[in-house]
Amino acid sequence: MNYDYIENLVKKSKDGDEYSKEKLIEEFKPFIINLSKRTFIPGYDYDDFRNECYRILFRCILLYKIESHRFVAYATNGIKNSINYLIRTSIKNSNIHGSGTTVYDNYIEETYKNDEPKIEEVLCSKYDSDCLKYAMSQLTEEELDLVDHLFFQSKTLKSFADKNKICYSYAVRKKRQVLDKLFMYVNIYLNPRCTNESYSENP
Repeated sequence: MNYDYIENLVKKSKDGDEYSKEKLIEEFKPFIINLSKRTFIPGYDYDDFRNECYRILFRCILLYKIESHRFVAYATNGIKNSINYLIRTSIKNSNIHGSGTTVYDNYIEETYKNDEPKIEEVLCSKYDSDCLKYAMSQLTEEELDLVDHLFFQSKTLKSFADKNKICYSYAVRKKRQVLDKLFMYVNIYLNPRCTNESYSENP
């Protein structure tokens, strides 16, 4: 990006020039598309992420102080922080009884029921193999055993419960926990700043 050109567009946009705002959108479009494509949250789709990014971009234009001469950094950080906030909120709310986990769980189950692919194919449809390896490496031996039993061996959750001499309801909760854990570490891998830390300067 040409920083001086961007600063000029921002100044004109703040003065109400719609053409400059459109040109500013074009300048940030590649960044927003890339960020939207590599973010996954149950219940959200690509358009949701893209719209959120543009919403924050417009807010950054509104709040930006021209004299700082650093709009590109200000806007990109603001957009990333907003997406990371959505991810952290989703992780926080996706507990055992949370709807986010259920959505992700249902997504996995429907995919396997229809095509019976391996778990790599489900996750790697959005993420590369290094991402999957990282997420899987965070699982305990028991959790890996559950993944192997259900997704690699295509066995039932009931048979897993019987094999491990645990009640079925506990197995259901365990499965949801494992899926939620995978989801969390996938997002942490893709968005290194997506941790429990808070951001004090979100636009």
